[in-house]
Amino acid sequence: MNIWIALFLGFFLANVLGYGGGPASIPLMYEEIVDRYHWLTNTEFSNMLALGNALPGPIATKIAAYVGYDVYEWWGLTIALFATVFPSAFALIFLLKLIQRHRQSLIVKGMTLLVQPVIAIMMLLLTWEMAEDSFTSMGIVQSLITALISFFALTKWKIHPAVIIVAAFAYGGLILPHI
Repeated sequence: MNIWIALFLGFFLANVLGYGGGPASIPLMYEEIVDRYHWLTNTEFSNMLALGNALPGPIATKIAAYVGYDVYEWWGLTIALFATVFPSAFALIFLLKLIQRHRQSLIVKGMTLLVQPVIAIMMLLLTWEMAEDSFTSMGIVQSLITALISFFALTKWKIHPAVIIVAAFAYGGLILPHI
């Protein structure tokens, strides 16, 4: 398959089917990027996702820009970004107009509520895959301690996710190699 078409289809499908925005698109992008086309390994995807979350802006566009450029340089970046942004922007305008017109419909309410558990399961599966990779590379104890500290930092201490990601990068680069 032509690389242009593969880039377009991979990002187009992940973002058109990723109802709920970036977080819902991430497992679909993972499927295309890692499992289907093998543009990145699981570890490379995890690292890109962690760094991308530390940077400002939507995660889907950052993933598309990085992978597109990595696969086919500036043309790849352009194709992947277009496939990510244009269909969603077009669909958003069209569907919001349609939903506004039918917002009292039980069908519309049911559709928007029923898709939420599907997205939750997709995110859970992605989390499990990343956890397995972490267990393999860092060990179960180190991974669980890091996850627990991150959980409390996010939920109890209300630390911004970017600060936690930068701290994890610093710990992983400066301390973990010496343990």
